[in-house]
Amino acid sequence: MVWIIGAVACLISIVVIVRPILAPKNVEIGAGAKDLALYKDQLREVESDLARGVLSDDDAGAARLEISRRILAADKRAQAEDGGAIAPKRANQILAGLVAITVLGGSLGVYASLGQPYMPDRPLVMRLSELKAARANRPNQDQAEERVGDVAVDVAPEYVKLVEQLRGAVAQNPNDEKGLRLLALHEFRLGKYSAARKAQGKIMELVGDNAIAKDYSDFAEVMIVAANGYVSPQAELALSRALKADPTDGRSRYYSGLALIQNGRADVAHRLWSGLLAEGPASAPWIPLINAQIGDVARAAGIETAPGPDAADVAAAADMSDTDRQDMIRGMVEGLGERLATEGGSADEWARLIRALGVLGETGRASAIWKEAQGVFAGKQDALATLHAAAQAAEVAN
Repeated sequence: MVWIIGAVACLISIVVIVRPILAPKNVEIGAGAKDLALYKDQLREVESDLARGVLSDDDAGAARLEISRRILAADKRAQAEDGGAIAPKRANQILAGLVAITVLGGSLGVYASLGQPYMPDRPLVMRLSELKAARANRPNQDQAEERVGDVAVDVAPEYVKLVEQLRGAVAQNPNDEKGLRLLALHEFRLGKYSAARKAQGKIMELVGDNAIAKDYSDFAEVMIVAANGYVSPQAELALSRALKADPTDGRSRYYSGLALIQNGRADVAHRLWSGLLAEGPASAPWIPLINAQIGDVARAAGIETAPGPDAADVAAAADMSDTDRQDMIRGMVEGLGERLATEGGSADEWARLIRALGVLGETGRASAIWKEAQGVFAGKQDALATLHAAAQAAEVAN
């Protein structure tokens, strides 16, 4: 189907370009050509009048002589004026052929370089089905850990010996929650991520229904680290339970965005991470991780990013003097504010402006922008949630 559409588009382009080259160029008829046509008409009228008996033979001969003399003179003028219709010349035909070859060859060359000629059509329904199948058949936590293994960490022998003693103590008392938490922590520090995950799993069994959001997010994080950044179905389940217990948990929201990216939903991940950037604080451990990846996520989602102050900009300003920091942020704020006022923008950009105004202490402007944004994005719940989080960070919303 793609080839048919491309061929038709290429053919239309060639016709549009070549037709003016091959078409005869009609120029304005000069005075000599007009006279020549007139005299030829007069000559035909003379013959007609002679046939009808209106003119005698002598009068017709004299008229023919005079008109013929005028025809010769008019023909010379017409040739000098180079008037009339000019048919396509050989050079034009060659030029048209070169243009057609260039357009066709160039199109094929560009597609062969940038496209994938041998890839079959993949309609949206098929792609969504493939994503669903891949999600259902992805590796579980144990399979992912087998591919990664432990990480060698350079630590003091005394520390290793203490951890070994801790392992022995937990083995003797496997239901000691405090001992298990210590073991999970120190196995993690030793790079024994699989062992740390198992200890954390035992903790989750012990706490049961009393588990809080932090327990679930700790469990998810150690699983993700043990799988070298891969979010397994088991880790995703722990994240969902963490967010159910505390929907504002930033760590779980960051890792949930990572899971969305791995499952082909960069668009949803971008909205989720943009909300985290807008909320901050800049010191949150997931902020630099998001800033390092969100550009690629935006491109994968087909989203154009726009300049403006974000959490990373605010964090970079921390080493500046108060005056320089305020000037830097204010300059970005004014530029972003002017563009949003004249061209509009995404909810993330409006949220960024609200948050930056809060950093500047301009709560009055932040409140006004927050109110205006609510009208712009009325009825769009995801956008309003992002904006509300920024307004809360700027202390202009409850």
